[in-house]
Amino acid sequence: MADKKVVLTYEGLKKMEEELENLKTVRRKEVAEKIKEARGQGDLSENAEYDAAKEEQGEIEARIVQLGNMLRNAEVIDGTEANSDIISIGNTVTIYDEEFEEEDTYTIVGSAEADPMEGRISNESPMGIGLLGRKKGERVSIMTPDGESFFRIVEIQK
Repeated sequence: MADKKVVLTYEGLKKMEEELENLKTVRRKEVAEKIKEARGQGDLSENAEYDAAKEEQGEIEARIVQLGNMLRNAEVIDGTEANSDIISIGNTVTIYDEEFEEEDTYTIVGSAEADPMEGRISNESPMGIGLLGRKKGERVSIMTPDGESFFRIVEIQK
């Protein structure tokens, strides 16, 4: 089975590479030291510190594998090539919410980089799907968990 392509911006790629490097060089050593210290305390069968350190080690190793797979399957979208006439991945979009009568600004990114609290929405989310390919001034209908919502595209930036 082929692995799914992971869409990343250049910024997202760098962030993942830095996290992977930190996990491999810093976090692995830290947790190895915790395990060593816990072993020195004697009986491992009832050693909570040892169990916690081994669990942390497992989480770190799982994240290393996950990041490695994502980076191997990364498709980097160069935001400088993003068109400011039609919404695509890498664009920052300002929309007007007709129901709440307010503007919101989002950057469309791949799902691996999405962070709605930071205004970074996935190209695979209902909002991302609804906005991709649209133009400034268009009225867009998007199905949300609360039902159909209407938005007007105010601005598209690279």
